[in-house]
Amino acid sequence: MANSNSILYLDPGHAFGLSNRTNPFMNKHFTIIDQYQLTQHNLEPYCCIVVHDFADQEYLYKNRAIIEGFLEAGKIVIFGGHLFREWLPGCPIFTPRTIESHEDYNVYKKINHPIFEGVDTDDMTYNKGVAGFFARVTHSPVPAGSDVLLTFRDGMAITYIDRQSTKGTILVHSGRDLFAHRMQNKSTDRISTQLLQWIQDEYQVLQKGGSTK
Repeated sequence: MANSNSILYLDPGHAFGLSNRTNPFMNKHFTIIDQYQLTQHNLEPYCCIVVHDFADQEYLYKNRAIIEGFLEAGKIVIFGGHLFREWLPGCPIFTPRTIESHEDYNVYKKINHPIFEGVDTDDMTYNKGVAGFFARVTHSPVPAGSDVLLTFRDGMAITYIDRQSTKGTILVHSGRDLFAHRMQNKSTDRISTQLLQWIQDEYQVLQKGGSTK
């Protein structure tokens, strides 16, 4: 159910996301709408749009001017998934990777960043002993001037922040929705709350005409 929170979450309506619509965490921190309401919804009250990995990218491509306009207003868009249509400014189409070993899924911190502060890279790499759930592909090359936060061992980007392509900020993660990493009883539980704080901090600086690392 939608609420008055300033982060807009586009619900793709898929079976795996059913719990998001009734989850207390999601309803406390997000305004949740069906993704196909994007064209009718007033975006002015929101500081951030979160786009899920199951989103209809053909629909987003058709309405890419809405996303671009939101960013040009000095706001934030977060996308987790594999971009295959160019609806997100600056973001290249996803690049599959050749996997020869489970270690090719290992996650490395390129820089220390508040979103992943205190998060063990092994906890990101492995879920119940299996590697690859956190991220499997890359978006390459990242836009010039972007801050790469996480990489694979070959140096290919997993997560980056782009403050150059628009007047706003774009956070791209080449895996599942970052807000899904909660209640796992490991250090990845920190990601969702730290990402919420980063959104608020980033937006405040954007509105002052600057940017934050």
